[in-house]
Amino acid sequence: MAGERVERRLAAVLAADVAEYSRLMGADEEGTLAQLKSVRKTLVDPVIAAHRGRIVKTTGDGMLVEFASAVDAARCAVEVQRSVDGQNATVPQDQKIEFRIGIHVGDIIIDDNDIFGDGVNIAARLEGIAVPGGICISDDAQRQIRGKVDIAFEDMGPQKLKNIVEPMRAWRVQPGDPSAAKGPPGQAPALALPDKPSIAVLPFQNLSGDPEQDYFADGMVEDIITALSRFKSLFVIARNSSFTYKGRAIDIKRVGRELGVRYVLEGSVRKAAGIIRISGQLINAATGTHLWADRFDGNLDDVFALQDKITEAVVSAIAPTVYQAEIDLAARRRPVNLSAYDLGLRASQLFSSMTREGNAEAIELCHRALALDPRYGFAAFIAGSCHFVSITQGWAPDPTRATEEARRLLSLALAIDENDPDVLATVGLGMSYLAEDTNAATEMVDRAVALNPNSAVAWSQRGLAYLLGGQCPEAVRSFERSIRLNPLDPLLYMTLSGMGFALIELRRFDEAVAAAKKAIRQNPNYVTSFYCLASALGHAGPEAEAQKAVSRLLELEPDFRLSKWVKRGASQWHTRNKLVIEGIRKAGIPE
Repeated sequence: MAGERVERRLAAVLAADVAEYSRLMGADEEGTLAQLKSVRKTLVDPVIAAHRGRIVKTTGDGMLVEFASAVDAARCAVEVQRSVDGQNATVPQDQKIEFRIGIHVGDIIIDDNDIFGDGVNIAARLEGIAVPGGICISDDAQRQIRGKVDIAFEDMGPQKLKNIVEPMRAWRVQPGDPSAAKGPPGQAPALALPDKPSIAVLPFQNLSGDPEQDYFADGMVEDIITALSRFKSLFVIARNSSFTYKGRAIDIKRVGRELGVRYVLEGSVRKAAGIIRISGQLINAATGTHLWADRFDGNLDDVFALQDKITEAVVSAIAPTVYQAEIDLAARRRPVNLSAYDLGLRASQLFSSMTREGNAEAIELCHRALALDPRYGFAAFIAGSCHFVSITQGWAPDPTRATEEARRLLSLALAIDENDPDVLATVGLGMSYLAEDTNAATEMVDRAVALNPNSAVAWSQRGLAYLLGGQCPEAVRSFERSIRLNPLDPLLYMTLSGMGFALIELRRFDEAVAAAKKAIRQNPNYVTSFYCLASALGHAGPEAEAQKAVSRLLELEPDFRLSKWVKRGASQWHTRNKLVIEGIRKAGIPE
């Protein structure tokens, strides 16, 4: 009624729902309902009552709760998430009940015991951008809570929420973080996660029964820490902190909280009959999920050589695994929840697709990331690499401008961190390709692999730079090293194609054919692999297979002409890689 007085009050509103509820119900309706009822009855509802919350209403998979205090709402949310996380410890991943929670403090309208208004809508939208098991709170709620409760916050920045006119700043409480509620006496507060992948390498257990083997295990862990520290994209906990856990029973989640890391590497050493067996596993500290595990056997005849071998094997597996895990994490976040870091990861994944459309979108994402953080070197690096690729693939509508942008962005990335080996190697390759400055390029790529001998990117770029410089034996060595370090690299087809070109110049045509075919199996739409295959088959035959490669090349790039390809970049393709050009002509590519 128009004349009725509307009842309003200020309240803290908590909105919650079950993550992936439809999938859970589709897999097992009765089991999911029974499990949800049990969780509500034994964990959720008693916690809400204990914190003086009022359950306003429930839906099939969610609920709306009103609190008089934001502090009570936050404490309740954290206790619920911690309790549910603890109960889920023995539940298979695909059957877990996990809640997303949003909290906002605002004006609400009360009508027949129900509540309405922006205060309710914003809480519901914040719940929508929370991760499973996570809590998202508004800036208004965070101001009411901070300083009153032992909670660690992560700033998500302004968020565009559905049907909310103005972007709203939001904060994240780390899922399952005991520091987000009052923990046991004497427990240290959790450290906030850094703004890049973070990892701790714990002392490996000596299972040999021989105390003298401790030196071997400790030395190897120190080598792994040192090697991982060379990756500028990783935040690695120092040895002194990691080794405080030596000889102690380890709770991985607690280690993650105390050291402020997302990933933990642990392992063991066992000796028997002169043979050493090393086992290692990489674990997501927040969830306890195993991301990678392997074991390595070796002979103790040369301890230091064995340490080096295992260190290289572990590091070459860990770095790509962590990077892929970060990409997967970014992909699971809602589109509205994008920081500069997330934008950079998404751009990197699009760049790996090596398509015209993906390349263009990656450039756009990188520019958005740089608008948020002008000193974000990774975004400048990916954007510069995208422009570089657009030149080599013939996608740039204005090659001159693309060249200028590639130089500008790669130079910016280098200015931000001149000791980043991946950036340094890519700039060196750019100097070889775009400026034809072979001496400067060689110096830069050599410095890059010296800075991080375990960087597959640096070794691959070094191989391409040496290929362009006409030093094919060294190019092949670099490509082989890159493949050894990252055999599952999403961009492996680029490395294989480069190796194929170098093998052609060395007249190892059959090996070049094999490399090109392997590259095509990984990415059948990367046209450069077909240039390589056509050239190798032009030399080695059979003719019918060479013609088939040419036909596929022309399907991917109908207006391809050999002269246009040469003009895309350095004229050194003519002067230093004559057999590549000759093979393409023999295969029947139009001039």
